[in-house]
Amino acid sequence: QIDKYLYAMRLSDETLIDIMARFRREMKNGLSRDFNPTATVKMLPTFVRSIPDGSEKGDFIALDLGGSYFRILRVKVSHEKKQTVQMESEIYNTPEDIMHGSGTRLFDHVAECLGDFMEKQQIKDKKLPVGFTFSFPCRQSKLDEGILITWTKRFKASGVEGADVVRLLNRAIKKRGDYDADIMAVVNDTVGTMMTCGFDDQRCEVGLIIGTGTNACYMEEMRHIDLVEGDEGRMCINTEWGAFGDDGSLEDIRTEFDREIDRGSLNPGKQLFEKMVSGLYMGELVRLILVKMAKEGLLFEGRITPELLTKGKFETKHVSAIEKSKEGLNKAKEILTRLGVEPSHEDCIAVQHVCTIVSFRSANLVASTLGAILNQLRDNKGVGRLRTTVGVDGSLYKMHPQYARRLHKTTRRLVPDSEVRFLLSESGSGKGAAMVTAVAYRLSEQHRLIDETLAEFKLTHEQLLQVKKRMRAEMEAGLKKKTHETAKVKMLPTFVRSTPDGTENGDFLALDLGGTNFRVLLVKIRSGKRRTVEMHNKIYAIPIEVMQGTGEELFDHIVTCISDFLDYMGIKGARLPLGFTFSFPCKQTSLDAGILLNWTKGFKATDCEGEDVVYLLREGIKRREEFDLDVVAVVNDTVGTMMTCAYEDPNCEIGLIVGTGSNACYMEEMRNIEMVDGEQGRMCVNTEWGAFGDNGCLDDIRTIYDKAVDDYSLNAGKQRYEKMISGMYLGEIVRNILIDFTKRGFLFRGQISETLKTRHIFETKFLSQIERKSWRALLGSPEIILLSARARACAEGLFTTSSEFLAVVTAKSWEGLSRIPILCPWQCYARQMLRDLPHPLPLFPFCSFSRIMHQTVKDLAPNCDVTFLLSEDGSGKGAALITAVGCRLRDAEQ
Repeated sequence: QIDKYLYAMRLSDETLIDIMARFRREMKNGLSRDFNPTATVKMLPTFVRSIPDGSEKGDFIALDLGGSYFRILRVKVSHEKKQTVQMESEIYNTPEDIMHGSGTRLFDHVAECLGDFMEKQQIKDKKLPVGFTFSFPCRQSKLDEGILITWTKRFKASGVEGADVVRLLNRAIKKRGDYDADIMAVVNDTVGTMMTCGFDDQRCEVGLIIGTGTNACYMEEMRHIDLVEGDEGRMCINTEWGAFGDDGSLEDIRTEFDREIDRGSLNPGKQLFEKMVSGLYMGELVRLILVKMAKEGLLFEGRITPELLTKGKFETKHVSAIEKSKEGLNKAKEILTRLGVEPSHEDCIAVQHVCTIVSFRSANLVASTLGAILNQLRDNKGVGRLRTTVGVDGSLYKMHPQYARRLHKTTRRLVPDSEVRFLLSESGSGKGAAMVTAVAYRLSEQHRLIDETLAEFKLTHEQLLQVKKRMRAEMEAGLKKKTHETAKVKMLPTFVRSTPDGTENGDFLALDLGGTNFRVLLVKIRSGKRRTVEMHNKIYAIPIEVMQGTGEELFDHIVTCISDFLDYMGIKGARLPLGFTFSFPCKQTSLDAGILLNWTKGFKATDCEGEDVVYLLREGIKRREEFDLDVVAVVNDTVGTMMTCAYEDPNCEIGLIVGTGSNACYMEEMRNIEMVDGEQGRMCVNTEWGAFGDNGCLDDIRTIYDKAVDDYSLNAGKQRYEKMISGMYLGEIVRNILIDFTKRGFLFRGQISETLKTRHIFETKFLSQIERKSWRALLGSPEIILLSARARACAEGLFTTSSEFLAVVTAKSWEGLSRIPILCPWQCYARQMLRDLPHPLPLFPFCSFSRIMHQTVKDLAPNCDVTFLLSEDGSGKGAALITAVGCRLRDAEQ
């Protein structure tokens, strides 16, 4: 009979799933900038961006205001052998007249209680960090601000709605003048609960309150939060789900008793979901049902007493007592007798059943809204099955004998693809406020130390001008015969005396060696009215054992690749002119002779340094005895780059490489090149600027991380400038910074994984992905997943932190490249042509990289009109063009 009477309160799974979908839509509206103003579920950003990571320490005060009792805690977090938390707390009453009086009186009361607590703790002379749990809907724009939207839970203090509660409390403290406090964070009780449980279980990413009121928070992806700038990382969202249904979306499941409760409340039409499920209203709902049933003769033989008609006489604690499995019926008789009715045994059973239906509905409704949050988390993570922890607090959840079990069971039934652990918050939300404060304090201190550490990477305009001046001096030393031998920037003549003039014609072979990949090209150049360049190429790998084996093995491997390409193209019988792009420092004595000075970029093949690489190539071809080639030119990749672009634009006079390594060349006046006879015309000079600083002239801007990368490189003490700016080393610089920051406790809870200790595990391409704000893709990378046992948590921590400072690190290398204009000091109005190496991650295409480099060049050389052109075809085509120019000049001489 009662089931039939209360049929509307018994919700099917189909209805609950529908409510779950409705709430998911409300969440989406609340997160949207366009729909938030009219959304009932406000989805308020809390500016809490991280749960505790275990490294927090310090002495903190927590205030917890959210009901008729006000709690103050002192929380000491220490690290002796393991992280421990000591708490001392005091509970203060919040009288009804203060709850309903003025805001000034309320906050004066809070300040008075805080003063009393600090007196008892003998800490009035200290200014401790304070966390304020304020369990009412607030809008925040930062962690230490909370604008009260509306009062709930019987609070009605005037002059507070629309005001910043932190400012009101600070004003009350200042007015007293007998102590000081640093309020670092204001948090909702749900956030406090999540943080409390997050201290014990780092999977905790949902906070749930089911007590006097109800609410939930969870960690949302920043990319979904329109109300806050930024797309990276996560932030805790306070759903304020108590207002779910205020727009009429739950009218089909609200009963006449729900409507009567609402009409008699302090805030009619508001917090309708909360009024259906929370402890403040549950007892009253049961009382209204009992009154109506008694009036209709279904209970107590129709007897109605003044006590039963009195609002608030039947409390939620009575519901909990009556639903106890063994003593419930006795409790029912005892409670009903106090209300003046003389219940029969059947009346007690009936009342127990009414209580069960009302509390069961509450658990089912909370399960449906919680299920919507769990589905959001699962979709955010893109996983088939979610594993997470929900931190829970609240008197109804803790005190009702059946509530928790029913909630767990229904939740798991509604979201079967989620593995959910419910963790009871033993210490309440006050400890959570202290933990939020501890996290904020930790992050604030870390950011200060990180900024101090990375300040060395932020080169000033004056420093860059100094570097420019030093580079100019090094260039001049490299060009002069007297100082050339001792110069570190070698300024090597290339014997390339002319850029293409458009008359080049023929078929040419080109080799391109400068990294782990080796390219062979056939370039068909046609002159005339419609100039064309047709290219065919094939890429071959160079194994590490060949790169670091003997010179004979290296050049035999190169010749084998050439042989394969000639077979592939069907041109083995032709003796074609060949240009060899050899991207290592060479001293040339003619266009077709280059003495290798030293290996770079990880190459270490023996018996090559000091030898003519063209001779080594010709000897390799002879050993093969399969084909013959006319080696016309050996060129650096920067020269190839310049020639490639000059074919398209005759103004091109500079080539720049920003990739695995870095280098530049430019067309210098012959009168300035003392190493080559003659003063007429120009010749391309290969600066080999990677060695800039090898004499110590850059030591004042080298950081400890630059030095560490250099010390563990294959050529310690050499190519220092290149190691500060090029793609081969930037990732390694960052890895050293990450290790240092981890040692200092800024990352990964201070635990350095074996994988992070692995050199080159942090690749330069990760910088590009972070710069493009696509770092989430890295979470799928096995290298990053291995960085720590806490794969996702630590990867997220890594990128949340590193996205703030990686740009600072790389900006140094970008600023370093701003010396380009001085490479053509006698031709300031040069058009400068850039290219990227055939490398998986060239640096130049970084959006920020090119933007910063262009701007810095403009700042440092304001009188130079510089145009940057990206070389699309690489230096292989340039080698072919140099060969074509060489053949043209050779034919002219003959």
